[in-house]
Amino acid sequence: MAMTTKPNRLKSISSILLAAMFYLTACEKALDVEELTIDQIHSMMESGKVTAEELVTSYLARIHAYDKNGPYINSIITINPNALDRARELDQQYQESGLTGPLHGIPMVIKDNYDTFDLPTTNGTLAFKGFIPPDDAFQVKQIRRAGAIILGKTNLAEFASSGAFTVSSVLPGYTRNPYDLRRVTAGSSGGTAAAVAANFAVLGLGTDTGSSIRGPSSHQSLVGFRTTMGLSSRDGIAPLNLSRDIGGPMARTVTDAAILLNVISGPDPADPVTALSAEHIPEDYTIFLNETDFQGMRIGVLRQLFQESDPQLSGPEPSGNNTEAQTDQKIPTKVHPEVLRLMNQALDDMTAAGAEIVDSVTIQHLDSLQATFPSIPRLRYDFENYLSSRPELPYKSLREILESGDYHPYLRYNLTQQVQDSLDPSTHKNYSAYLQAQTDLQTAVLDLMEDNDLDALAYPTYNYPPRLTGDLNTTYGANSSSISPPTGFPAFNVPMGYSFGTLPAGLQLLGRPFGEPTLLTIAYGYEQATKHRRKPPTTPSLR
Repeated sequence: MAMTTKPNRLKSISSILLAAMFYLTACEKALDVEELTIDQIHSMMESGKVTAEELVTSYLARIHAYDKNGPYINSIITINPNALDRARELDQQYQESGLTGPLHGIPMVIKDNYDTFDLPTTNGTLAFKGFIPPDDAFQVKQIRRAGAIILGKTNLAEFASSGAFTVSSVLPGYTRNPYDLRRVTAGSSGGTAAAVAANFAVLGLGTDTGSSIRGPSSHQSLVGFRTTMGLSSRDGIAPLNLSRDIGGPMARTVTDAAILLNVISGPDPADPVTALSAEHIPEDYTIFLNETDFQGMRIGVLRQLFQESDPQLSGPEPSGNNTEAQTDQKIPTKVHPEVLRLMNQALDDMTAAGAEIVDSVTIQHLDSLQATFPSIPRLRYDFENYLSSRPELPYKSLREILESGDYHPYLRYNLTQQVQDSLDPSTHKNYSAYLQAQTDLQTAVLDLMEDNDLDALAYPTYNYPPRLTGDLNTTYGANSSSISPPTGFPAFNVPMGYSFGTLPAGLQLLGRPFGEPTLLTIAYGYEQATKHRRKPPTTPSLR
């Protein structure tokens, strides 16, 4: 027995020592990349202080140190084995002709429901483990052309189905919040949010059906953009509900998010809804990042979404609010005192910076308008269209996936319900009523903004601090699904400070359709006036 186990033990020890030596060497060479921005990196490249290869090495060292070791953030599903080779190619191109695009050499992470031709795309489910799509999603093509380096694919709530937490069957365990490892990242883009917040990459891509860009950004002190429906293509993103799905930027600064927005916006024949964007996209979104223009902006405070409550964190959770696809449920409006304090301080800060705060305004009959939305199941129809364009996948229908059991058990009930309806949504008996409900809510929001001469509406992204992982009893408190998804209007999250001094909170700004330039001005003005973003304590510098 000793003769057979000793070599294995020695081999194991040898592997550990080799890994440790590699890690220590990487740490020794690692740059301090914490909180670096795109502009800072390009300035460092210009002065010869950094190369893309050095950047990639440094970010990979941080991932190795903190994602599956140390604090075990657990945000990355797949590391790109070709990231260093791509960095070397870009360094050679830089020596020959300078920057190849606005994201030249910028390490990024991408939610694992975006198709990538060279990396598996799992949608967080065991059913797709190891599957590599035939081509890139539209937004992935755009960032590659702009010079970005994809470091890896990030964890998500499986099928992008929950806005409350980030857990999938393809990666064991929850993704953890780097600001407090006991707490959730929100969902479903929690992997992207945790990775960007922990400085595993410069920025990332997430998706948002009900709250999944803005919620995780709020919980991780990030900037997160849910853009106008039609501003950017969803082609190549595994769908949840195409009437509401959006893909967009998650970053540590408004400027970085705006640069990424430049890259991913625009019409795409593969996603017909983007035809709406043709006349609404400026040449450069960054020209709207102007503190002077922030002065005089009129911002209406939507207090009907955050009414005062007692200081207890307990309270019933309305049915359906954990599910990203179910976005027509009435949203709880009580607000925790700590979040209310931060929100009121944000209003004072915006006033001091020159904005005009209209406190407060009300969307007339909001509850009844939300209640008129009929339920139209879409997952089976949209997802099976996605499957039909990928013949190499092992499953051809949602029912086959359901019967396989290759998914996280928490999804069983929702998948069982969704698999019952395969109708084209436009042929559903309630489709006309749905469109009318959407029009009525859009009209109510626009009338409110017009009558009060408002540039944006403001409210907390979450009314409560991040919940403890596994806690589904205390109040959820997300506001993100109440207005933006059912109207298709843009809504941005910006860091608003920290409840109890340590738990991130977010300010949400909602604007008119294709009002991204105005929201950028407001978000940037508020960001520059407050500078709330700070790095998390659990993933310090490797230096």
